Amino acid sequence: MAACLLTACNKAPTPPPSSSNAAPSSKTPDAVQQKLQEVAGNSATDCGRFDIHATEAQSKGAANCAMQASQSKHAFYVAYDMPGMAVGVAGNAEGKLFSVQAQGEGPSAAVTSGDCPSQLRIAGSGRVTCFAPGGMGSMGGGHSAIPQGMPNPHAMPKPK
Repeated sequence: MAACLLTACNKAPTPPPSSSNAAPSSKTPDAVQQKLQEVAGNSATDCGRFDIHATEAQSKGAANCAMQASQSKHAFYVAYDMPGMAVGVAGNAEGKLFSVQAQGEGPSAAVTSGDCPSQLRIAGSGRVTCFAPGGMGSMGGGHSAIPQGMPNPHAMPKPK
């Protein structure tokens, strides 16, 4: 059964045709994607990349993919794009977890990465994270604190 669940993770969650919530797999990898793939390894499962408008089903699919892969020590990565920043989590085949973050957008984005400071979990936003609740300010492992005015990537979206 676990093999069947992991097999489903090998495909990035597919958004509806009119949606742009998940980056298409044919898109040229940016620095965040490249770093996630580097730390996770060549055989890593791509659990998806989503923007702030990802549906609950997309977020849940990515979270399930990452959590199942991590529990079975299968390499994986997942990323989230937000205004002015991108964050991602990757795990390698040894079960080691990494966090990757970029401040800014495009080729000038400053990418940082390091060991995860905490266990893998699903934040209240539905996103996968390896930071303890309220722990984004001291990112450890080579990360710098989120600059003042930057949004917490795991905050619950505000109702419209």
